[in-house]
Amino acid sequence: MTEPQDCRYLLTAHNDSLAQTTVRPRFFVRTYGCQMNDRDSEKMTALLSRLGYDAAEGQDDADFILYNTCCVRESAEDKVFGHLSRLKRAKADKPGLMIGVCGCMTQQPDIAQKFQEKHPYVNLVFGTSNRHRLPEFLWRAIQTGKPVIDITESDELPEIEDIPVTTRDFPHKAGVNIMYGCDNFCAYCIVPYVRGRERSRPPEDILREAESLADDGVKEVMLLGQNVNSYGGGVAFPELLRQVNAISGLERIRFMTSHPKDFSDELILAIRDLPKVCKHVHLPLQSGSTRVLADMNRMYSQEDYLALAARLQAAIPGIAITTDIIVGYPGETEEDFLATLDVARQIRFAGAFTFIYSKRSGTPAAEREDTVPRKEISERFDRLTATLYPIMEEINRTKIGKVIDVMVEDSQSAKGRADDHTLVHFTACKELKPGDIVPVRINEAKTFYISGDAIAPHPSSRNFSRARECESA
Repeated sequence: MTEPQDCRYLLTAHNDSLAQTTVRPRFFVRTYGCQMNDRDSEKMTALLSRLGYDAAEGQDDADFILYNTCCVRESAEDKVFGHLSRLKRAKADKPGLMIGVCGCMTQQPDIAQKFQEKHPYVNLVFGTSNRHRLPEFLWRAIQTGKPVIDITESDELPEIEDIPVTTRDFPHKAGVNIMYGCDNFCAYCIVPYVRGRERSRPPEDILREAESLADDGVKEVMLLGQNVNSYGGGVAFPELLRQVNAISGLERIRFMTSHPKDFSDELILAIRDLPKVCKHVHLPLQSGSTRVLADMNRMYSQEDYLALAARLQAAIPGIAITTDIIVGYPGETEEDFLATLDVARQIRFAGAFTFIYSKRSGTPAAEREDTVPRKEISERFDRLTATLYPIMEEINRTKIGKVIDVMVEDSQSAKGRADDHTLVHFTACKELKPGDIVPVRINEAKTFYISGDAIAPHPSSRNFSRARECESA
């Protein structure tokens, strides 16, 4: 069987009726999970576009539906299987509909058998290492009428990075994967088992992609990896930041995620000294208890974390530190939980993703029998947010009266992000587009956002001409 070399084959093969019409098949991609999955979906969207598919406005209009999945928490898996169950009726009503599932969830043991037994109407199941083979898998499924299941485990870098992206979710910003996998093996985390061990992209490939994005009008890049601090592509991560900082056209550089155990003083200096690197660090805590951190295999203590946060805040006054916190890890006592609240009060996080512990089969924590009662977990979760949210609002209130540069994200509703990643709503002005940077005087603060009015800065500012238009609008 000859596999497709360009869009003509799939345009006619997807559905016999398409061979007699100019209508192009349409696709819909639903993404679950992290920013790395978002970037992978953009790459697969580019592949489908090159094959001649058009993006559907919604799932109901699509000829091919692809779910790019996450398995970090059980709730993410439940959503995928729930959506797949509803597609069974859609498949019956539209026999030519193709359904695909890829991503981290598919890499779990026995998942292929689960799909064959419970969801036999799914046409494609593939993993995290062979996303670049999507056209081949789709072609085979269309031609044979049989499901294609290909879960590849590989220590090589995914070839999907070589695929240029022509359409992004946001025209002004993009993620750039700098590494894949994880070597940390936290006791609760499934990622090393489904994403594999750490593999770093060569710096020249990363720079080439970032330069191409800048040439395409991207103003902000986010360097992505499970643990960017352990990047090992031939230069240390702080040096990679310096090289990306030198790229003309870029205005802002972010990165995610950082592991506290690998956060060096050199990286702190790079954040402080490089003008394009945003003064925001996402630094997962997970627990404030040294005992629980040891059980989690996080490889730092409460004291280590507090000391790192203190060095960041001393070197970069006003830096925003955000975090991840897990409530109800097996064996967590009231004393352990109080230690987490204590760290939150000391550091004063600008934002936090808070999670109830989710058991992941195959991880060491899944074997633990000292589970925390559900009622107790729920009560602790409420106490955690009751501690975090007032601090977040207090931090935002300190910005009232200040002028903050905001990168526009949505010109229709006039909102954007500050350098420290705070969401900012502001009065609209004419001719704004995503990626523009507008100075905004803040006059109101809430827990999750601040708001204000666009103003005209000093004429020496690079934002002067744009802000003058805003003021006169």
